[in-house]
Amino acid sequence: MKYYEATSNEIPMSLLLEADPSESSVNSYLSNSLCFVAKDENDKTVGACVLKETGKDVIELFNISVGPNSQSKGIGSGLLQYVIKQVKIKNYQRMELGTGTFGYQLTFYQRLGFRVETVLKDYFIKNYPEPIFENGIQHKDMLRLYLDTSTRT
Repeated sequence: MKYYEATSNEIPMSLLLEADPSESSVNSYLSNSLCFVAKDENDKTVGACVLKETGKDVIELFNISVGPNSQSKGIGSGLLQYVIKQVKIKNYQRMELGTGTFGYQLTFYQRLGFRVETVLKDYFIKNYPEPIFENGIQHKDMLRLYLDTSTRT
């Protein structure tokens, strides 16, 4: 697997929609973003990560996704570990993100050192036109997570 920085044009929208079901939401953060991709041995983009600076020394992860046929193979973890190293090289001190209050995504981020900071009540109800369900449970609240990149090696 090859990981590298890319432009937003190099990432298929279908891949980004795997992590965020709203194309208008994706388009809202895609311009002027910092993007990374994972490519397989056939040079096919199988994973992507989109981040955006939100403050001095702070960058937010808006989207990380892996194509359905490539999931559960460690590609997402490898991509995020690569991204964290690159973010640190670029001198960002803190990485933030928002995710649901349950599910595999929360475990994924916590396994890589992210910690819960706050809860945004009814975020997914107020900001998405259609309900988002996972394992038969509706996502309603968003957890805001952070990672202090200055202490990572």
